[in-house]
Amino acid sequence: MISPSHLNISDFNYDLPESHIPYFPTENREDAKLLVFKESKIETHSFKNILHQLPQNAVLVFNNTKVIQARLHFKTATNQTIELFCLEPHDCYSDVAIAMATKGSVKWKCLVGNLRKWKDKFLVLNHEDIELKVKILEKTESHVDVEFNWDSQEFCFAEVLSRVGAIPIPPYLKRETTETDLTRYQTVYAQHKGSVAAPTAGLHFTESILNELKSANIQQLQVTLHVGAGTFMPVKSEKIGDHIMHAEWIDVEIETIERVLKNCQSPIIPVGTTSFRTVETLYWMGLKAFLNPNSTIQQLEVKQWDAYQFNDNEISVEQSIESLLTWMELNNLQKLVCKTQILIAPPYQLKIAKGIITNFHQPKSTLLLLISAIVGDNWKDIYNYALRNNFRFLSYGDSSLLLS
Repeated sequence: MISPSHLNISDFNYDLPESHIPYFPTENREDAKLLVFKESKIETHSFKNILHQLPQNAVLVFNNTKVIQARLHFKTATNQTIELFCLEPHDCYSDVAIAMATKGSVKWKCLVGNLRKWKDKFLVLNHEDIELKVKILEKTESHVDVEFNWDSQEFCFAEVLSRVGAIPIPPYLKRETTETDLTRYQTVYAQHKGSVAAPTAGLHFTESILNELKSANIQQLQVTLHVGAGTFMPVKSEKIGDHIMHAEWIDVEIETIERVLKNCQSPIIPVGTTSFRTVETLYWMGLKAFLNPNSTIQQLEVKQWDAYQFNDNEISVEQSIESLLTWMELNNLQKLVCKTQILIAPPYQLKIAKGIITNFHQPKSTLLLLISAIVGDNWKDIYNYALRNNFRFLSYGDSSLLLS
């Protein structure tokens, strides 16, 4: 497969007027328009009727990650405000869940606002029954390693954040977090805490829609990808080859992988780019396991360009997933917990997914590159149609069903 490193990001630009970016969610989750692209045709429908637009025997894949209240505001001894944005656990943890469940003390990678004003050895945040302290361990080019300590030993870090932190809504919403965001910037099926951004394609689903899909025998698989702040990062280099893709944690149960194998001939449709990246990552991990059954989990992790470097070794989806399951059994694993850095861009060829349910993404973003890999240059017609027909864009915007 040819690498997309030669692509110019300027070819994935379009004019997005602010009038198309809603700053607040709709009154009801399902009150969204649905753009449907299939068989080269574009139509407008209502999201609440998505069942009737899905292919027969469709299998939906949902990302059940849960957004953490990752923004923390401390005061220095001179009353300066220092904002910490908790990105992900320190490298000393092998699993986001383990770090979130830690009590008393935890190390974390953070972005720090007003860092030059941080002169104190410790910063302290007092909130009701918790005293949270933080100190700097190391400053790097991309983030600051810190250590949090708290005196309430009965609380794990996830509980601490839920008491003292704020939901980190996207910067392009240009406002402070409100009470509404606590529930609406979270999917109804969110389970595992660890994301600093919502998998927004899933925000339109309600319990009623999920039950309707279940009654119609539309299978629903769940994976976990903890969304990092890199999802907001624009591609700043002109050539894609100079962009460093962010790595994110995935967590996939063996039962889910077995169901992917069982349904690999059916139209598997991820809900959102995070579910899409997770599903496609499984194929490449399986290929690596096929080529080297003695691989470690770190050797199976998918790096940025891996998908474009196996031109002579590609195997069927069935072979790949069977190899991955065999590897898991040999290593006595009931789930995969590792990072993926996969970058999906033209001319990427879909392996497991047959389409996507997703919102409308920012210009010159890796998310738009992924959409282009699914629908080709049709993305331009799709986005022009959406703009002409007053679709709402980005996190609290409308939805689309794009079939390859």
